Amino acid sequence: MSGEPMAGSQAQAGILSRAARGGAWTALSFVAAQGFRLISNLILTRLLFPEAFGIMALVTVLLVGLTLFSDMGVGPAIMQSKRGDEADFLDTAWTIQILRGGILWLAACALAYPAALFYDQPLIASLLPVAALSLLIAGFVPTRVDTANRHLLLGRLTVLDLIATLIGIAVMLVLAMITRSVWSLAVGGVVTALVRLMLMTLLLPGHRNRLRWEAAAGRELLHFGFWIFLSSVCGFLVSQGDRAVLGKYLSIEGLGIYNIGAFLAMFPIMLGSAVTARVLIPIYRAHAQGDVVARQRLERIRFIVTGGLMFALAVLALAGPLIVDVLYDVRYRSAGGVMVAICAVQMIVVVVLTYDQAALARGDSRGFFVVSAAKAVLQTLGFLIGAQVMGLGGAMLGQAIGMLLYMPVIARLAFRHGVWDARHDLIYLGVALGLGVLALWLNWADVALLFPGSGGGFHTG
Repeated sequence: MSGEPMAGSQAQAGILSRAARGGAWTALSFVAAQGFRLISNLILTRLLFPEAFGIMALVTVLLVGLTLFSDMGVGPAIMQSKRGDEADFLDTAWTIQILRGGILWLAACALAYPAALFYDQPLIASLLPVAALSLLIAGFVPTRVDTANRHLLLGRLTVLDLIATLIGIAVMLVLAMITRSVWSLAVGGVVTALVRLMLMTLLLPGHRNRLRWEAAAGRELLHFGFWIFLSSVCGFLVSQGDRAVLGKYLSIEGLGIYNIGAFLAMFPIMLGSAVTARVLIPIYRAHAQGDVVARQRLERIRFIVTGGLMFALAVLALAGPLIVDVLYDVRYRSAGGVMVAICAVQMIVVVVLTYDQAALARGDSRGFFVVSAAKAVLQTLGFLIGAQVMGLGGAMLGQAIGMLLYMPVIARLAFRHGVWDARHDLIYLGVALGLGVLALWLNWADVALLFPGSGGGFHTG
């Protein structure tokens, strides 16, 4: 019996070691990919007009919406299920993904014309079906990707992801130089998806999928996926709700400028989400509730992750207008205020970023849905009410208030799964509010452009 705790401790140490390597690989790949995207973005802003980024922002909103409104949580299901390494389970999951990809492309084709009418942008009618080919292609990506995530074997996976991103960016830039058209952005996304499929199929080791339906696996995947589906609907409002709303209220040029500011500001939170989604589910799964040593390890991990992301957001919030002035021409100057406001809100979000994965690791997809719904409702209501009262600046303030109201909801979920850390939350919430207020005060001349009557071009009324 004395050997069992030792074996458990060694297993946990092994998980943490792989988590550290996996987190490092994920962060390195993400930083490199975003760095190349930033360079390509700087080039594209000199080849294309702001309107092109606005149109593509709307297309992206629609693609993300279709993706999230049909998400059955196949990846998280494979990562947390006891059957996650069985061939029948993996093949059933792959079959579901393929069916979903085909349905998504057909839905995009059906949605294209109504969306073009709604946003008064005729080009969306032809652009959306082409861009949505990336969703069709993604359905055929092998489950070896999810297996690598499940076991935190992320080295080759992240390298292949990075190669696919680089090839897609290269194609996008060449097409932009030739066509000077928004079509280059859409085709670049499709090429990235196609190259990723080829690389993952040919070069990633593991089980070779085939079409198969096993009833028991299907029931487990669909039962788990029901709550993930509902959570993903909420996730659309969280991640794309601002653009979906602003696409109706702002000019297409104003939306393009907003999208540039959001692209720069969301880098840290996207990095944090990528790392936690890949790393924390296996860690939470391997650590039993009530294990004091495991809890202390998780608290240290959480403090480090939150601190790093908070620092990055603070730098971007304080230096946002300067960064935009250095990187972009005068047409995009208003994006600096957008950066400051979004970073100030995201500093609040990052305080509780690492909690919801505990629910998925324990198979509690219903609890995950509850917190996702609360976040979506509070953030969206805050954004809409703020926008109506004080324009885009008010929308940012409304989001911040919504996130403060959301914190007790996610804290309750974390407490139920034995991972809540009140000391962490109180310390970092104080830091977030202090740094956010400081950044807004120092950059008020740029932030003021987000309010009606300022001449900043961000009018929602």
